[in-house]
Amino acid sequence: MNPYILTTLVFALGLGTTTTFASSHWLLAWMGLEINTLAIIPLMAQHHHPRAVEASTKYFLTQATAAAMLLFSATTNAWLTGQWDILQMSHPLPVTMATLALALKIGLAPLHSWLPEVLQGLDLTTGLILSTWQKLAPFALLLQIQPVNSPLIITLGLASTLVGGWGGLNQTQLRKILAYSSIAHLGWMILVLQFSPSLTLLSLLTYFVMTFSMFLIFKLNKATNVNSLATSWAKAPALTSLTPLVLLSLGGLPPLTGFMPKWLILQELASQSLPAVATLAALSALLSLYFYLRLSYAMTLTMSPNNISGATPWRLPQTQLTLPLATSTIAALSLLPLTPAAMALLKF
Repeated sequence: MNPYILTTLVFALGLGTTTTFASSHWLLAWMGLEINTLAIIPLMAQHHHPRAVEASTKYFLTQATAAAMLLFSATTNAWLTGQWDILQMSHPLPVTMATLALALKIGLAPLHSWLPEVLQGLDLTTGLILSTWQKLAPFALLLQIQPVNSPLIITLGLASTLVGGWGGLNQTQLRKILAYSSIAHLGWMILVLQFSPSLTLLSLLTYFVMTFSMFLIFKLNKATNVNSLATSWAKAPALTSLTPLVLLSLGGLPPLTGFMPKWLILQELASQSLPAVATLAALSALLSLYFYLRLSYAMTLTMSPNNISGATPWRLPQTQLTLPLATSTIAALSLLPLTPAAMALLKF
């Protein structure tokens, strides 16, 4: 892609998200989401592969549906209450519609089925943008409307953690596994949204760090399915020995970074007299942990096939920048001791 066009699209992505962040009026927030969607579609379709074009089309249709639903909920709110302000959305009907529209935008279960299919059709760089940056604007709106419809939010959260766990069990494609991982993590964030928005924000940030690290590791290894992970030892031995720890951090095991949000969320749910929800969420984390362990096993404990059809690829000099990878990997492994500082900053 032409660097000028690429720069314009990346700036448009930033502009769309920033517009949504800065807006207090529903029309401006909706406009930011639309700029965001229209900026990422050319990035998705840049390789002219049928799968990439299909992924772009699916993404466009789902995002357009969600945006139309969001605009309809804002209009309904204006009709019922006379308010276009995001913070003044008080009627239960538009709040529920807006919550479902934003759930479709970020890919929460049961509105999730587009996410694995779209992510599978993209390259790892665009997939990384879709899994991290594209979640920011809808989450900003969710945090602002503060949906208090407890049964709906808890249903969305639990469904997402369970679907994210079950869906990834039988996958062999890494991008689909990361998509289901994303759905499960989003479920954890949504579960605690109405009780502690700051905790949702902390979970989102730790999820970004771990996912960023994982995508960059797969990109460095040029790996797209589980079998291709077996050749990682030949390419980057030190990184391959650290990768299982990043995967276990995504699974939420102590003493790694990923344990912090899960621990605090379970604590918050228990303090809100929701022990059954906390137990189900904790059990669903075991499902996710299983496929992270599968990836760890495939990467570190299996030998690559040495026949002609599966010959070990050439070990060429890397062109990828290693500083972002090193920073995100260290952050994904070692931020747990900063939990008291995070709690103080976010004033739990």
